Amino acid sequence: KDRTGSSRQAIKKHIEEANPGKKWANGTFLKVLKDMVAAGDLVQVKGSYKLSPEFKKAAAKKAAPKKKAATKKKTAPKKKKTATKKKTATKKK
Repeated sequence: KDRTGSSRQAIKKHIEEANPGKKWANGTFLKVLKDMVAAGDLVQVKGSYKLSPEFKKAAAKKAAPKKKAATKKKTAPKKKKTATKKKTATKKK
C-alpha cells in the first residue's frame, strides 16, 4: 500500500492510459490537480497527492447502490420422455 500518495507523473500516466487518444497539456493537468486540492478531493502530501477521506466516503456511497439483487435464472421446463410403443409383430399366414 502506497502511504505517500501518487506523484504527478504517475497520475498523468494513469489518466492517459485510461483515456487513449486524449493528451493532457501540462498546464491543464496542473490546473485540474490544483482545483481538486482546493475542492478537497485530493490532499497534497509533499510532492504527491492522495484522495481525501471525504472523497473516499462519497465514492463508496455512490458505488454501494449500484449492486443489484441476484436475479434467479428461469429453468426451462424439462421435456418429458415419451415412452416408445413397441409395434406388435405382424403374423405371417
